[in-house]
Amino acid sequence: MDLTYLYRELITIAVAIDPIGTLPVFIAVTARMSSAKRKKVAVRAVLTAGGVLAFFLVFGQLLFEAMSLSLGSFQIAGGIILFIFALTMVFGDSKTEKELADVESDHRQSAVFPLAIPSIASPGAILAVIILTDNHRNAIAEQAVTAGLLALVLVVTLILLFLATPIIRLIGTPGASVISRVMGIILATVAVDAVLNGFASVGVLDING
Repeated sequence: MDLTYLYRELITIAVAIDPIGTLPVFIAVTARMSSAKRKKVAVRAVLTAGGVLAFFLVFGQLLFEAMSLSLGSFQIAGGIILFIFALTMVFGDSKTEKELADVESDHRQSAVFPLAIPSIASPGAILAVIILTDNHRNAIAEQAVTAGLLALVLVVTLILLFLATPIIRLIGTPGASVISRVMGIILATVAVDAVLNGFASVGVLDING
């Protein structure tokens, strides 16, 4: 185990979780919440995502092998779910005052979906931790290092979410709405790419041909 190994693992996890890419989703979901509730949502989302990723880090490979499921199929399913959520970001109607109040009060649900899942603990992130902790190739010590790097990336994600509060103050609610719709288009593209890669993984489609 050397610095090159650590660097490769860290970059893989960081790219899969994409802390910066989570910011627009966080801003869109929490734009109308108070600063205190934004912090609660951020902490709850990161802890929830961390729990999900830790579960798949330990049991993911065993679960998939026991159920004879392919990682490609999981990637397709995750991409479809992500695409549906992206459509709600792009075409979602402006919220009424009652709906805004519901968003303000129901911050726990917002922390779980869409922030914890599928934004932070995305299908790509789950696949990454399963692959990086392959029981057939990686020793327990290497898997423990991967878990530590995962925790580090989640801490960085939490810090970035805390910094979203001054960003929201700067751009305001209209700016957050614009970012939400633009990022919805990008998220839809990412979702389609995940589905195509999933089809390629199961041998249905050759995306390089």
